[in-house]
Amino acid sequence: MAENDTPNTPQSNPTPTPPASSPAAPIKAGKDYDRAHVPMAEEFDKAKWTMPPWQPVVIALLIVGIVVAIVSYTNRAKPPATGGIDEVAAVAIPGDSVMVAINVHFGNSSSYTIRVHTIKASVQTSKGEFSDEAANASDFERYYQAYPDLKQNAKTPLMEDARVAPGANGIGTVIVTFPIPKDVFDSRQSLTVTVQPYDGMPIVLKK
Repeated sequence: MAENDTPNTPQSNPTPTPPASSPAAPIKAGKDYDRAHVPMAEEFDKAKWTMPPWQPVVIALLIVGIVVAIVSYTNRAKPPATGGIDEVAAVAIPGDSVMVAINVHFGNSSSYTIRVHTIKASVQTSKGEFSDEAANASDFERYYQAYPDLKQNAKTPLMEDARVAPGANGIGTVIVTFPIPKDVFDSRQSLTVTVQPYDGMPIVLKK
């Protein structure tokens, strides 16, 4: 048997053809899209994507306002003491003015000692309002000698730097001068003594 001199040619493998890629599906408007590919027009064209309903917001603001009002009312500052004005003695003095001795009292309802810083009195009349700082306690005796009527109901002078312990009462006399005639003072509308402690709110005493 004769030999075949023609060499065997190896068969080449065919190059695989890649599958045809399917075209990308278009993004549909509405809710049928991927969260990572939200169309810009859909994200910004309507307020429903960023604004919550207004009713819950209004209700929440009302609740917060009511809570703040309640807390402010319960924690509001309160005067450390309350009291009033007792006897009042007035005498006419030169210069068409009036000198007045005022007895006052107040109770310390706070948890600390009240230390008096300043004392002031004011009177409201048909001629207007007038005020004066309380006279120094060292001058009381001189005033009593010159105008004995001032001493008829006088008590211990209520002085600056006086201390009133918690639960105790502050009682004393204040002397002031107003630049009005005695008859105008006698027909006054109101009389006020303000005791200002070093700490805390002023103690306002009225009659």
